[in-house]
Amino acid sequence: METLVRDFDLTEIINGEEIMGPSPFRKHQAVSANLFDIIRSHVKRNNLGKVYDSPLDVILEEGINRLQPDILFIKKENSDIEQDWIRGVPDMVCEIISQGTYKMDMVLKRAVYEKYKVPEYWIVLPELQAIEVLTIEGDRYKTYSIAEIEGMVQSKVIEGLQVNIKDAFED
Repeated sequence: METLVRDFDLTEIINGEEIMGPSPFRKHQAVSANLFDIIRSHVKRNNLGKVYDSPLDVILEEGINRLQPDILFIKKENSDIEQDWIRGVPDMVCEIISQGTYKMDMVLKRAVYEKYKVPEYWIVLPELQAIEVLTIEGDRYKTYSIAEIEGMVQSKVIEGLQVNIKDAFED
């Protein structure tokens, strides 16, 4: 029974503290599915690497930081971090923000991703129909691409990827 529970465990470890995340709402899951489909089809078509969705542990530092981003991408040349879980720094992580996860995603997890220099961090805000793509420059995230309600966002890390905002938030 323990294995079954572990398969659906939404517990993350952030700076050594276990944090149980809330179950996502339907809108969150719809946006996540849309983005996963868009990103995964582009990555597969161009043979760029692998795309995964939550729940999947990303172990940045054993016992200290184990997160579960909503979507993550690993370049094929970095596939050595793909083990039982992801053990190391993915090339891109995406968090879909809801009221219950705002502080955790926008403050705590962002700081962890920045600390480990995750090259690209997508912040997705369903309530605003907005996506901001941040890239690491030195030790800090800077906005690379942003769009709200309509328009396109693009990835610096996933070669050639552009996402139409309307497609991401289609219900």
